[in-house]
Amino acid sequence: MSTTTQKIDETKLADEIVGVLDPAVVRVCSEVRGAIRYAVRGKSLKLRSILLRRDALRRLLTDPAGSVKIEYLKRDLLRAAMHRIEFRYPHLTRTRVETAEPVEAAV
Repeated sequence: MSTTTQKIDETKLADEIVGVLDPAVVRVCSEVRGAIRYAVRGKSLKLRSILLRRDALRRLLTDPAGSVKIEYLKRDLLRAAMHRIEFRYPHLTRTRVETAEPVEAAV
């Protein structure tokens, strides 16, 4: 599969996932190399941004249980719209967040 086809498939999948929200409040903010970012601007929603990493979307496209995972992501996004400011896929785990912070040198 060519990279152009992969980008189109990833974008379609991202649009399908984000499609559970009202199209009037969601718009593509920027498509960078490694992720697709959406801006959310609904007054009744706490959610302000959605970030979907392309490599994770590619894995979903080839996963045998991908359709079930996509349905789960859609439900999770709907729940997050009322409670979180940002929705990310894949979700940040605590260990990834801790390792991303700079380690202070011992004095």
